[in-house]
Amino acid sequence: MPKLSHTFTPVLFALAATGAFAGENDAQMQAFLEASVLPWAQDAAILDAVAAQNAKTGGYDQATIDQLDTTWRGEVGDPGSALISSVIGNAASDFLRQQVAATGGQITEIIVMDAKGLNVAASGVTSDYWQGDEAKHSDTFGVGAGAVHYGEIEFDESSQTYQAQISFTLVDPATGAPVGAMTVAVDGAALL
Repeated sequence: MPKLSHTFTPVLFALAATGAFAGENDAQMQAFLEASVLPWAQDAAILDAVAAQNAKTGGYDQATIDQLDTTWRGEVGDPGSALISSVIGNAASDFLRQQVAATGGQITEIIVMDAKGLNVAASGVTSDYWQGDEAKHSDTFGVGAGAVHYGEIEFDESSQTYQAQISFTLVDPATGAPVGAMTVAVDGAALL
């Protein structure tokens, strides 16, 4: 049963099921992004982790990325897995979990990606390691600095909630160059 945290849940369910929110909640998502995410999104804990991973993964070809993604998918559910632990057990992921907790349930998940679209940090285990083939990365990092992608409110199996994803490009504050992307999943009720 989905976790629903708002008295307008039946309306939210009906609208989400029909796609009625497609593009219609962008203003609410933009306001949430500006008020609740951007103040901490460029924290050194995040940008330092992205820079370190970009240095490591910058030369990876698609075959290497695909192999890592396959490894990750095979490790989901194994708490001792090396690849997943290296992502969700790092200091940047600890920082993300603090941000999730501070919102009291409004943010359900955060993923930080490098320039290749590989997970750098995450508030929890994701279903895959490579996000580079998804709009959350291609429509942000792939577009450049200042790019934002708003997803529709949809039911998320992993969190068992209706949520919308807000994704945006992370930039080097010194140069303004894109370095990665971040996706923040927001409880759908927080956008009503």
